[in-house]
Amino acid sequence: MPTLEIRDLHVSVETKEGPKPILRGVDLTIASGETHAIMGPNGSGKSTLASALAGHPKYTVTSGTVTLDGEDLLAMTVDERARAGLFLAMQYPVEVSGVSVANFLRTAKTAIDGQAPALRTWGKEVRGAMENLRMDTSFAERSVNEGFSGGEKKRHEILQMELFKPRFAILDETDSGLDVDALRIVSEGVNRAKDNTDVGVLLITHYTRILRYIKPDFVHVFVDGKIAEEGGPELADRLEEEGYDKYLGAGAVSA
Repeated sequence: MPTLEIRDLHVSVETKEGPKPILRGVDLTIASGETHAIMGPNGSGKSTLASALAGHPKYTVTSGTVTLDGEDLLAMTVDERARAGLFLAMQYPVEVSGVSVANFLRTAKTAIDGQAPALRTWGKEVRGAMENLRMDTSFAERSVNEGFSGGEKKRHEILQMELFKPRFAILDETDSGLDVDALRIVSEGVNRAKDNTDVGVLLITHYTRILRYIKPDFVHVFVDGKIAEEGGPELADRLEEEGYDKYLGAGAVSA
């Protein structure tokens, strides 16, 4: 069974004053098919974890290990991580002017799989996935994320997840900025990907509303760069009622 294993992970970020520690010893194991929700207050380090796993150059792993099926993820380049099966749905998807969605999707799929998808079936798969996400197929001819609304950008992220079929997907606040209808549609896309590929999901969020649609197997509370408490879905329900005040005595770090 594919496994993403994080052990005693420490990460710092470069600032004008020098390196600043953010993650302070994270331990987490995600197996294929599992959904883990990472919750916590602003500045607790949740997005730093996502960026560090994806290989963002701004973040430096100072100690600890991350393995994907026993392979050293931290020794891989960003593109190698993608080919190994890691996917990041970004909190703030970037615009890529002059590159159409259709060209981006096919080029990325080719790079990940090591061979180009068959034209006869690829077009049908893309159209079907777009229709499921309530995206007009004309979006395929538009530049990546250029002029897209916040909800359209998030749908495009999940479109990639469905088409690329990663082994592990990190969803960094995919629910931010979504209205109720867009949240439901995006969540349905994540659930379809889980049903079709048994992908392991690391879902980062401030709020419990997305967890009404994407049911977590495990919930982890992030505070001050490490996991302060772990539990099942009932922990998210408690956080909805009580908030994070009980965890904040130690303060928080920048994410």
